[in-house]
Amino acid sequence: MLDRFEIPRSHPRYWSLLLRERLVEAFEAGIVVPQGLIAHGRGEAFDYLLGEVSHGFALKAVEAAVAGLIYYKPRSVISVNGNMAALAPELLAELSEALEVPLEVNLFYRTEERVRRIEEHLRAHGARRVLGAGCRRTHLPGLESPRGIVCVEGIHSARFVLLGIEDGDRTEALKRAGKTVAAVDLNPFSRTAQTADITIVDELTRALKAALKAAERLSSAEPGELRGILDSYDNRAVLSSAFKAILDRLSHAVERGLILEPGPGRGDL
Repeated sequence: MLDRFEIPRSHPRYWSLLLRERLVEAFEAGIVVPQGLIAHGRGEAFDYLLGEVSHGFALKAVEAAVAGLIYYKPRSVISVNGNMAALAPELLAELSEALEVPLEVNLFYRTEERVRRIEEHLRAHGARRVLGAGCRRTHLPGLESPRGIVCVEGIHSARFVLLGIEDGDRTEALKRAGKTVAAVDLNPFSRTAQTADITIVDELTRALKAALKAAERLSSAEPGELRGILDSYDNRAVLSSAFKAILDRLSHAVERGLILEPGPGRGDL
């Protein structure tokens, strides 16, 4: 396996290669499934088109998502799948602790052993509030897949759910259940992006780093300020800005006959 220290930092795909290796290691550990590797590649393609940077519209969505997590406490939760746990366990743990919001393991390709491994992986990286193998369970109405298995103390009771990485069926089911949904999804065309109340069109690790900064700013905000952020947020405008960013970069490439160069990088993971 490629060691992270063998990858020269001058390599234009340095950070992408590191994230790929995290997924491969997690696959070998039984945390990520093969389908998750495919999903990551799809998202990475959209990140190329976005320039591999966090745009202003993404940061606006991050602020709204963090405002929602704080405003709806103690009935807010961060839903975690295998890819999220593999790519950013430390960041998820930090955000959970900073906001005092639990992480809940929720999987489409679900086995109890995989749930247990992901829960242990998150705890090993500092997470203390994890709902997983030992939680009381129920089923989300209208969702027949294993995604519908949820924790009573978590997603079932939540008013606000932050989830990530394309999850259209469950996003729709959560909305039907009256929950407010924020989603991290690099593909603005997906059903998740189109259905969520707040869509963060950004790469997961960048979005979580931005969320930690937003959490620091908003941790002492009054409920009225948080409610104002949520009420003024316009997800349709955010998605329109994401489409425009992709179109502008493609138009620039067509006009100049140039490849799309990556952005300045993600910084240390």
